[in-house]
Formats: sequence, structure tokens, C-alpha cells
Amino acid sequence: MSDTTSEAAPAPEAPAAPAPAPTRGEGFTERLRRPRTYAVLIGSLLLLVLPFYLDRFWLQAGLFAMAAAIGAIGLNMLTGATGQLSMGHAFFLAVGAYGYSVLAGVSSTENGHTLTGLGLPTWLAAILAVLLAGAAGGLFSPIAGRLRGAYLGIATLALIFIGQHVLFNAGSLTGGYNGRAVPPLSLFGFTFDDTEVVVAAVPFGSSEKLWYVGLAALLLSALFARGVLRGRPGRAMNAIRDHRIAAGVMGVPVARYRAGVFVLSSMYAGLAGVLLALVFQRTVPEYFGMILSLEYLAMIVIGGLGSVAGAVIGAAFVTLLPQVFTHYSDSLPLVSAPGTGGLAPGEASRYLYGAAVVAVVLFLPGGLARLGLARAKKPAAPNGPKATKRSAVPKQSQAPKNPGEKS
Repeated sequence: MSDTTSEAAPAPEAPAAPAPAPTRGEGFTERLRRPRTYAVLIGSLLLLVLPFYLDRFWLQAGLFAMAAAIGAIGLNMLTGATGQLSMGHAFFLAVGAYGYSVLAGVSSTENGHTLTGLGLPTWLAAILAVLLAGAAGGLFSPIAGRLRGAYLGIATLALIFIGQHVLFNAGSLTGGYNGRAVPPLSLFGFTFDDTEVVVAAVPFGSSEKLWYVGLAALLLSALFARGVLRGRPGRAMNAIRDHRIAAGVMGVPVARYRAGVFVLSSMYAGLAGVLLALVFQRTVPEYFGMILSLEYLAMIVIGGLGSVAGAVIGAAFVTLLPQVFTHYSDSLPLVSAPGTGGLAPGEASRYLYGAAVVAVVLFLPGGLARLGLARAKKPAAPNGPKATKRSAVPKQSQAPKNPGEKS
């Protein structure tokens, strides 16, 4: 029997060991190295030191933007995340603002009206005013749970007309056309009024003091909304927005979620109304009209529907634009100071962010918040030469059936 030369079959290539999962510490270190983290830290530090350098005009403008951002976050959860159109957001801002004024104020006579006030501690009045706005939303929530789209928008529009009638005619609560004064907030024995307090050789008035209250309120509101949108409730809300019938089939209580989000949005609006009242130091019924509700819709569309960051960006854009036009009306073309016969800053700003709404809807559906993310994602190139696909089991031709068989 002749010697048989048999080639040994090549051993199957062992599968590559999976890469070890990154540790918790490594993930945190990588997050710290991101440019976005540095931007957030620098922006936070800048916001903290602004009261030391800006004058009262810009601080008030910033506070208006913070209050608007809180209200826009609530509306974005309702309209952007759940798909429920609401035209009555200004009504709940009025409930928060006037609720705080009545609960914290004292009974007095002003502009011919005998005003009613409960004289509660201001911090407690602020909390109760937010809850009062939520209760008002709860009364309307059965309707919000069953209506959708334009039908809900028309139903909530009725709240504006009802609210305006009450604000102008309930003189003992609202002060009528001239409004009523707002008591300053007092917390832990510290009063946020115009009494100057010198900090690092800088006099702090009401705007400087309220700046940090607004920052804290905005931060807590944004973090809570972000947790809701990224958790199970947020997924259910998005399912209701995208396809309510499929969401109901999957077990999502559609009516209950719609009603709950409406109440939560109303509480956000109430908090925004309390902050606005503290900044204005006076509540005026004319401010809480249909124009304000339309401005809030413009905020969430311009900033980005369904996004907390989009609500903040849109609120800053819509709120600060008329302030900038007012401050620089002498230098801007076609814009003049109010009452001088030209285009008023408020009108010019409405034209501009109206055009911004059209531009965003046509060319940037994700809003200004997605502007930095609107870049094409390219697939990562493989490292090294293109690997050929190998089978874990050697081919039949590579090894004979029997080791003693001739090759």
C-alpha cells in the first residue's frame, strides 16, 4: 500500500472575542470630552454671571424668555409630542398669574376696585397657583381626552374668550382693565423686590434676584419634561401622535394620556404665568389674549416640535425679537419707536417670526433645534483591507472525508 499524503484540514478560525463593554467611568469620561458638554458648561457659567454685567432692560428680556420657555415646554409636550392642538394656552397663564396675585395679595382698594386677597405666604401662593392652573386644565381634560386636531383647537379657543370676559369684569379679583399689583416673592426670609442688595460691588434689584429664580424654574421644568419624553410616557405620547388607533390596540389608554398631558401642560403654563407676574409686577388682562396663544404656537414650531431644547430656542427667538427691535429701533431700517408713525417693533417682530414659521415648515421641519444635526450620516469606513467572508466550518474540498484517503 503506497504512502498516502493527506493534507491536514485547516483548523476553523476562532471567532473574534467581543470587545469589552465600556465601563461606567469610561462612558462618563467620553461624555466630558464631547464639545456639547463644554458648550453646556460654558453656557451655564455665562447665564450665572450675566446679572453682574447686564442692565435691567436685558435682564427683564431674559426673564420674559425664561417664562415663555417654561410655557412653551408644556405646550410642546401637548402639541409636539402628543399631537393635540391647543389654542388656549394663554388662559392657563392668566390662571397662574392672577391666582398668585389673589392668593398672595391682601384685600385693598385700587383704581376704584375693592380687591380680594388671601394674604398667603408668597412661596405657598406660587405653588397653589400652579396647582390651580392644573385644576383648571383638569376641568377641561375630559374634553381634551376625546377631541383632537382642529376640533380641540376650536374648543380651547373658547377658553380665551371666556377668560378675557372674566378678567375684564371680575374687578374684585382681577382689578378690571387696569389689572392689579403683584406681591413680590419672599423665600426663606429673602424678598425678591426692588430693595437693593450689594453683591460683589454690584447692586441687585428685583430683576437680578429673580434671574436665579427663573433659571432654577426653567432648569427643573426642562429636566422633568426631558425625563417624561424619554421614558415610557413619552413613547406612549409619540404613539398617540403618530397613530392613535395602533396605540390603543397596543394597550395605551389614549383618552387618559391625552387628558393627563393636558393637565401637565396647564401646570407648566401656570408656572410661566407666575414668573411673568413677578417680572411684570402687575397683571393686565389685555396681555393674556389670543395673540399670546399664537405666539406660543410659533415658539414650538420655530424651535422644533416635540423637543425640550426646541421649545427653549423658539421661546427665546419669539420673545427676544421684539425686545431687540425696541432697543435698537433708531438704528434699524423701517422700524421706529412705538407711537412715531412707522412700523412698530412689535409689528416688525411678528412679521419676521411669521416668515420664520413659513421658512421652518418648508425647509427645516425639525425646527431650529435640529439645525446643527441636519447633516448626512456617512457610514464608517472599515479598518484595514476588506475582509473576506469565511465560513466557520471548512469547505468539503479542503479536507478529505477519511484521513487515510489519497489526496
